[in-house]
Amino acid sequence: MCLTCGCGDEENIRVTTLDPRAAEDGPSGPADHGHGHAHGHGHGHGHDHPDGHTHDHDAVGPDGLGEAAHTETLVLSERILAKNDRLAEHNRNWLRERNIPAVNLMSSPGSGKTSLLERTIAELTGTREVCVIEGDQETLFDAERIRTAGARAVQVNTGAGCHLDAPMVRDAIGALAPSEGSLLFIENVGNLVCPALFDVGEQVKVVVISVTEGDDKPLKYPHMFTAADLVVVNKTDLLPYVDFDIAKLHQQARSLKPDVEIIALSVRHGDNLDAWYAWLHAL
Repeated sequence: MCLTCGCGDEENIRVTTLDPRAAEDGPSGPADHGHGHAHGHGHGHGHDHPDGHTHDHDAVGPDGLGEAAHTETLVLSERILAKNDRLAEHNRNWLRERNIPAVNLMSSPGSGKTSLLERTIAELTGTREVCVIEGDQETLFDAERIRTAGARAVQVNTGAGCHLDAPMVRDAIGALAPSEGSLLFIENVGNLVCPALFDVGEQVKVVVISVTEGDDKPLKYPHMFTAADLVVVNKTDLLPYVDFDIAKLHQQARSLKPDVEIIALSVRHGDNLDAWYAWLHAL
């Protein structure tokens, strides 16, 4: 279980490749300390213990659980995040050495992340290989959509988990085996909270929101929008039918991160997709 947000059970994490050639012919991925095997769950949640810690069972806190237990939980949580960050940097270095930009695509469910990827894959065909790591709690639905669009994909099912982390992405890269110079998308689990807290080894973070979600999301979910390098506002074709103020969203997002880039577009109609492709080409 993840001590940061309380979600997940690593025994239920599954990595599924929809292209057998990736697992047969590709490298093992960015292994940690030389262990290059891909496996269905990361090792580390709940197994590490701080060196030299003591259990003071007489120190009872106001919650009745004991001050020592509370302290141990905090230290263990910090160790889990530290291990995640170390593996994330390993992922990033592995990708950088192969000139593979990785885009961590985050949003709430239904914003249009997968639709944006489908259209991006179709319109970038012939210019650059696109590979995708799909994150969902269950099903292979989105990975199947990506494969139908023309890209290789690996599905990571997190079970009860609400985000991808660096060990999951390490294993998915090993299964996917992206080629040198390709563009890697990591479509995170639909959630505007926890994905912002976990570095997975990406080069950039992109947040997708739709105009149907409301223009107040930056201040409601500040960690997500502070982490973002780019905010994509999707479904602008619906602006005449919803109460959404793009100027207000710009103001809120840039009050959190003044230099964040914002692109408003419509995947369905193709409006302003050129700006999205130009941003990707600059990576």
